[in-house]
Amino acid sequence: MRSPGAVPLLPSLTGPDRTALTIAGVELTRRDLLRRASATAGELREAGVRRVALHAVPTPETVIAMVACLLAGTTAVPVPPDAGASELAHVLTDAEPDAWLGATPPDPGGLPVRSVSAGSDPGPLPEPDPAGPALILYTSGTTGPPKGVVLSGAALAAGIDALTEAWQWTADDTLVHGLPLYHVHGLVLGLFGPLRIGSPLVHTGRPTPEAYASAAGTLYFGVPTVWSRIVAQPDLARRLSRARLLVSGSAPLPTQTFHRLVELTGAAPVERYGMSETLITISTRADGERRPGWVGLPLPGVRTRLRDDAGRELPRDGETIGSLEVAGPMIFDGYLGRPDATAGTLTDDGYVRTGDAAVIDSAGFHRIVGRESVDLIKSGGFRIGAGEIETCLREHPEVVDVAVVGEPDDDLGQRIVAYVVGAGDPDELIGHVGSRLARHKRPREVRFVADLPRNALGKVQKHLLR
Repeated sequence: MRSPGAVPLLPSLTGPDRTALTIAGVELTRRDLLRRASATAGELREAGVRRVALHAVPTPETVIAMVACLLAGTTAVPVPPDAGASELAHVLTDAEPDAWLGATPPDPGGLPVRSVSAGSDPGPLPEPDPAGPALILYTSGTTGPPKGVVLSGAALAAGIDALTEAWQWTADDTLVHGLPLYHVHGLVLGLFGPLRIGSPLVHTGRPTPEAYASAAGTLYFGVPTVWSRIVAQPDLARRLSRARLLVSGSAPLPTQTFHRLVELTGAAPVERYGMSETLITISTRADGERRPGWVGLPLPGVRTRLRDDAGRELPRDGETIGSLEVAGPMIFDGYLGRPDATAGTLTDDGYVRTGDAAVIDSAGFHRIVGRESVDLIKSGGFRIGAGEIETCLREHPEVVDVAVVGEPDDDLGQRIVAYVVGAGDPDELIGHVGSRLARHKRPREVRFVADLPRNALGKVQKHLLR
């Protein structure tokens, strides 16, 4: 794996004149992208702009703005296009950007708006410090106001290069996805990744089965909701059989969807694990085992460990659940203006406390149980992963979707409650789990709901269920 400081973050932009990406129906060659982004970067440097907000709509202007920031050393703060008024106000107050760059949001919040340049390439620009802040990504804010995750250019390069090796990703690939450009999955992996590697990108705008099937890609990114919708249309799913890799992330992929993808496309999907604070640190490999429900092995340069509540390291036996901690060259620098939160997340020896519960087997394969705050249930003295129960319930023919949580209980500490989309008799569903898993893992209550609340990446927002 090459050193991220040895070459520019986007070295492939200086290569032959070929299509860099297609987005919103517009093709940009690498030469055109570099020309407009370099001109914009020169203007940012001349004006002394240190930090900009980006209305992250999937358009050529947004891509040009993102690349211009990387070339100029200007910190980019991507803002979701559907951000509510309070969320937008928090981000602008917390990040204190100098201006908006690119697309104009409906409410610019009093900030000036700078357009991307249509001018000529100003020539070579000084290479930004790779240790400088390249991105500030805001967390989902499920446990309080969103925090700004500060990521350096070196971290972005290290994360992309590690995946390049694990997925055997080359300039001969064509990446297809329709993911948002304000998260790690769609932005760092899905935009900066192909630009760094030199592989063309087709951004479909929305990640619909029709759009994915119509694009002639070798590499596809999707979240579980995307893949579930694709396998629900078998004729479209079969058209992805020409792809080299189907990658799923941002939330656990249901085992039924995993097996259905194998059946329809002939390829087992690649699953991976990461978060805003760490980028991607664990993944199954292009040339390795792909095991449903497991996210694979640490990427090159990554170290992982499991700890218990007392901070003791736990065994890698495939059964013991512990708090997952990760370290590597792609982790974040800290939370913007939040030294207290940074200290609570980074250990003294450089590991990130992910807040996820996991198990690791003797071969080093990782299975994510879920968020410790909502997916690790402590009931009757047992530590129980919600995901295992959800997988079991999804195997019942009358269950369309399900989310399992722990709710306070005077006797057990927490009782297991299943929120089910579908039908069926509650006692039968409880018995279904009890007959397949340990008795203490059966739900104590089943509640039927019309739908499960999810965020833009398909993750169930369990705190809203409560």
